Amino acid sequence: MLTSQRVTDVILRCFQACAASQGDCNNLTFGFGGNSAESETVTKGFGYYETIAGGSGAGPTWDGTNGVHTHMTNTRITDAEVFERRYPVILREFGLRSGSAGKGQHPGGEGVIRDIEFRIPVQVSILSERRVYRPYGLAGGEDAECGVNYWMRKVPKGGSGPDEEKLKFRKISLGGKNTASMVAGERIIVCTPGGGGWGKSGEESKAIRRKDERASWRKGSLAQRADTQETI
Repeated sequence: MLTSQRVTDVILRCFQACAASQGDCNNLTFGFGGNSAESETVTKGFGYYETIAGGSGAGPTWDGTNGVHTHMTNTRITDAEVFERRYPVILREFGLRSGSAGKGQHPGGEGVIRDIEFRIPVQVSILSERRVYRPYGLAGGEDAECGVNYWMRKVPKGGSGPDEEKLKFRKISLGGKNTASMVAGERIIVCTPGGGGWGKSGEESKAIRRKDERASWRKGSLAQRADTQETI
């Protein structure tokens, strides 16, 4: 899936069709159980897999779209209520990542932030791209922000008191591709890339935008019905 995302971006760039989208599926999996390396027994558990949306690239006549799957994927993510009810997790945040889009005459789309806290020990894996090279803009548009994956890990902080008070959280960057064994209370925060911008900021668009023809029909005038296009 990662390869198909990047190949699609390359083809669209060859034709100068639009700026780069997030170029990524942000593949996230977690669970426990299965075969054991120490024995031949199989531990009953579960596995969960999702892909996370990001920003789409802008083009000569349109702005990028926020928080959307692009190119070679069309999956939908699990509803928050279903997610928390069926799996041992707390969804702390799921929303747009402000400032991640590339600026331009037509700005790119914003990526998203997905912050998941685990209530039991699980094995977590992330397979993602665009964590080093930013999604590019075109025709003078700016690049979008890279994605980043964080592990909010519990570490000792010393001192007296209950065990939980002796711990603090350390934010660790997981890079683009990694696996971690997380304990109860630890979190993964996936910040997905935005989409690149098109054209220099402040320039007037020369695109032709089509009006809503139904709005013209409601006005009743023949001239207004015929005037279905305008240049801006």
